Amino acid sequence: MKIISLYSNETQLIKKSIKGDRQAQKVLYDKYAAKMLGVCRQYIRDQHFAEDVMINGFIKVFNHLVDFQGKGSFEGWIRTIMVRESISYLRKRQFVVYDDYVFESQNPEHSVTEGLLDVEYVQQLIDDLPEGYKTVFLLYAIEGYGHQEIAKMLDISEGTSKSQLFKARKMLQENLRLNGMAPQKTGANKR
Repeated sequence: MKIISLYSNETQLIKKSIKGDRQAQKVLYDKYAAKMLGVCRQYIRDQHFAEDVMINGFIKVFNHLVDFQGKGSFEGWIRTIMVRESISYLRKRQFVVYDDYVFESQNPEHSVTEGLLDVEYVQQLIDDLPEGYKTVFLLYAIEGYGHQEIAKMLDISEGTSKSQLFKARKMLQENLRLNGMAPQKTGANKR
């Protein structure tokens, strides 16, 4: 006997969800919740607040599901909502883009496997960045937004976005170097 899933087609799930089918909405939520929590978690250090932001993001997803036009991936559409919701949360918390920051090395536990950094260690390095640096870094390096788009999203100048990205990268490199994880420059003192 062959069992046919009633909710196997994403397009059907979306249509049913628009009509208020709670079971279809639950299937969509279950399918994307873990990934979207990861997106929110990149921006928001505290797991509980990241979960709250994700849930608010899904409320927006279901309230605006009728606006999804099928252009691009549904997952990408949801991800955009989660990124914007995370930025909105940071704004409400009145985090601003900081120009001054005193770096505190916490020397977290980390491991290196075959030249790759442990994901948790990398996340900790990113979490240690000031909120402004972290937000610009994630929007640029992870989400792929350009400086002009970032400036508009965060209500900052394009130059500030570039500056914050530069400082974030420099701080990450310095932290890696302090922990013996960054490649050393060679060539200057060769004998």
